[in-house]
Amino acid sequence: MENGLYKYDTHMHTAESSRCGASPGAEMAETAKALGYDGIIIADHFLNSNTPAEPELPWLEKVEILCRGYKAAKKRGDEIGLDVFFAWEYTIAHEGNDLLIYNLDAEWVMAHPETMTLHVCDFCDLVHESSGFIVHAHPFRQEYYIKMIRLLPDKTDAVETANACRSREVNQRAQWYARTYGLPETGGSDSHSAEGLRKLGGGILVKDRFTSVADYVNVVRERRIAKILTA
Repeated sequence: MENGLYKYDTHMHTAESSRCGASPGAEMAETAKALGYDGIIIADHFLNSNTPAEPELPWLEKVEILCRGYKAAKKRGDEIGLDVFFAWEYTIAHEGNDLLIYNLDAEWVMAHPETMTLHVCDFCDLVHESSGFIVHAHPFRQEYYIKMIRLLPDKTDAVETANACRSREVNQRAQWYARTYGLPETGGSDSHSAEGLRKLGGGILVKDRFTSVADYVNVVRERRIAKILTA
């Protein structure tokens, strides 16, 4: 806890399930616990983006790889008293959309292989039909491989306005976007390593402890985050 509030990181990656991840799930859990987090949400890259799952693998094997980092973090979290929840980051490659998907589980992913080829708007509609919750992660991030900045205010539910890996200017633009369209705000570390989490921190503080990722969704939707942490 921090100042009597529960501390959560809502966006982090693992070496098992994100090609860009540098630390395994167990180490991410241990580091978060040492830094005073009460819980974390593992949001590894989906199977159409920066995943270690080879394209030729059967769908169910790919989904198992997506879940490996979460499972490792959850196992260690249960041992040390850290709550660990599942999500994923859905990326439209080279088109400037990184969407954090909450409130859906691995069984849902297994049942929907078509998510690999859907247009982004159709994907968002499918997620919402299943009571999923979509947070637009770092919407103003710019990289050499991103062709455009593309905003989806009518297809997403909230905006990540404090991403610890992004500059103050990029986060300020995200905040402007959220407030212009009246979208709820949230924050996360987006850490890809234990060292990065220790260095940058990030996440949110809330009054009540989460028992499921649905609790996080409700806090964001109802704008009940007590504080969004910055790096």
